[in-house]
Amino acid sequence: MTQSITTTGSCRCGAVAFELRAEPIITTACHCTGCQKMTASAFSLTALVLAEHFVLTRGTPVTGGLRGATRHLFCPDCLTWVFTRPDGNDAVIGVRSTLLENPERFRPFMETWTSEKLSWAATGAAHSFERFPEPHEYAALAEKYSQH
Repeated sequence: MTQSITTTGSCRCGAVAFELRAEPIITTACHCTGCQKMTASAFSLTALVLAEHFVLTRGTPVTGGLRGATRHLFCPDCLTWVFTRPDGNDAVIGVRSTLLENPERFRPFMETWTSEKLSWAATGAAHSFERFPEPHEYAALAEKYSQH
């Protein structure tokens, strides 16, 4: 995994900007109804990165969404959902991959919560899960992603 700046990203208005200083661990599409409502779309797209490789370069995001143990952070100005800090795992951050420069690079490798998927929604992901993968499955999935 490279330590140089991999890519930059920002919210819609540019008030919150960030850098990913390494490639994502994996890219995902989540079909849960919560993501559908927060994105006003069929699914959310995420590039999962190690927290140590995510750097805010402008702005101060605010907490939004359900305001639970999993923290969803938004631009305070345009209200774009920028990233998520998952409950119980401060080592990773889920960045909305469509906010990255050249989002075409970050096609979803796996899709989650297909049990709540809209019947017409398609992502082209290589791996699908009715909910989330089991914790022990993530290492193998990340390894496959790094080789694709």
